[in-house]
Amino acid sequence: MKTKVVIIGAGPSGLLLGQLLHKQGIDNIILERVSADYVLGRIRAGVLEEGFASLLREAGAGERMDIDGEVHDGVEIAVDGKRVRIDLASLTGGKKVIVYGQTELTRDLMDARTLSNQITSYEAVNVEPHDIAGDLPFVSYEKDGQKFKIQCDYIAGCDGFHGVSRKSIPSDHIKEYERVYPGGWLGVLSATPPVNPELVYAHHERGFALCSLRSQSLSRYYIQVGPKEKVEDWSDDRFWQELKRRLPDELADKLITGPSIEKSIAPMRSYVVEPMQYGRLFLLGDAAHIVPPTGAKGLNTAAGDVHTLYSILTKVYAEGRSELTEKYSQTCLRRVWDGERFSWWMSNLLHKFEGKSAFEEKMHKSELDYYLRTETGQKIIADQYVGLPYDEIK
Repeated sequence: MKTKVVIIGAGPSGLLLGQLLHKQGIDNIILERVSADYVLGRIRAGVLEEGFASLLREAGAGERMDIDGEVHDGVEIAVDGKRVRIDLASLTGGKKVIVYGQTELTRDLMDARTLSNQITSYEAVNVEPHDIAGDLPFVSYEKDGQKFKIQCDYIAGCDGFHGVSRKSIPSDHIKEYERVYPGGWLGVLSATPPVNPELVYAHHERGFALCSLRSQSLSRYYIQVGPKEKVEDWSDDRFWQELKRRLPDELADKLITGPSIEKSIAPMRSYVVEPMQYGRLFLLGDAAHIVPPTGAKGLNTAAGDVHTLYSILTKVYAEGRSELTEKYSQTCLRRVWDGERFSWWMSNLLHKFEGKSAFEEKMHKSELDYYLRTETGQKIIADQYVGLPYDEIK
């Protein structure tokens, strides 16, 4: 087989990139090691910046998002029972975010790809990129007991932190930066109406909490837990009781609880690899960087990578400007580090981490007060929460 771009990974990044390239007449094949049902079974966040939403529309997969997505022009931050609303729209000149579950947008992208008649090979195993530093790269894989080889011009690694793409780059050609945070987020998905129309981030002496939603009948709640906590130790009742303790009384009193549909603990880490490319292999999303979920930047930072590579390859094939591929990593990393810094800062601002001195506790309290009390502080939060603009490729 032969194609212009092989995309490894059929998550949101890979599917979005594939559809955008297809719209520009750039043939591509997607390889995914698990089944489509497994991909759709991944429960992830769904706070979309306007840039991501625009890309989804451009890919021809935004219709359902525009109908069912929850448009939010504000977000709340609660500190020890006191609620402060960050008016995203007024502080950023009208920018907003859309709450739309990752499962749903993945389904939309899958449906759009099916209509496009582009090839997606699920349950493709032993995927391996070859000759990525040369002019004739290819990808080999196995499916249903048969071996295949795809000749291509470029390879996009959208296969996550544990995927093969980053591991295919010689270790002496990349540098890794990482911080692992103590503990993680215990999350519960429930078929209950959300406790608040907008997201609520709560800082409390017992730890962080987040009230989120997928729709008006599907809610997602999180609490910060310690590094030794296990999901099986948390009954639904224990989770709801602990969540109520960390919320302002007026929210705790009206919280509607119910059986959990899904319950899991997500670790918190910051991770970046530099550069994000090697030869004709490009890394996107979790294959290159991970953020703690506090700032809602994981999926959105990945969308920035997609926008950059899509813009570059469009010019490569339409204008013959192959030299632009050398700008990919540098362009992406400017935005990646912005997202990493905001997520790191929000995590430290809103979580309860042990080991702070009395002086550090006072500084933390003062910082919280400044950013929530002043319009300048709120604007800093709002500008980054709604998302920075994408860099144009010239």
